Amino acid sequence: MSGKMVNIGQAAKLSQVSAKTIRYYEEIGLIGAAKRQENGYRFYDNSSLAELSLVKGARDAGFNIEQCKELMQLFRDKSRRSSEVKTLTLQKIAQMEEKISALQLIVENLQQLSLECVGDESPDCAILDGLSK
Repeated sequence: MSGKMVNIGQAAKLSQVSAKTIRYYEEIGLIGAAKRQENGYRFYDNSSLAELSLVKGARDAGFNIEQCKELMQLFRDKSRRSSEVKTLTLQKIAQMEEKISALQLIVENLQQLSLECVGDESPDCAILDGLSK
């Protein structure tokens, strides 16, 4: 990321976050408001680009918007404790592990139903019967 100010298109390219999403993140206060020139165009500095990179990384890691707001507050707070960030991350890991377990149960159920289904020309279907219970 360069040391100069960049427009929203360049910021989108550098951060790999769409211009529309950048505007949304500004609107909800997730990232700081862009500096504006007299013509009203948004311009972003290194600090703004760093915030966008953090949000992009956090979203890619599965953090929701509210969790990203918490991470952003910690990112901006130079007196933060890394233990706070770690706690948020461990909570996210636990949430993801719960979702993985739930998805694994769904997969196992579907696998069992597919084994029970004859899969022939008859209208009887163990999958439909199982899903309707």
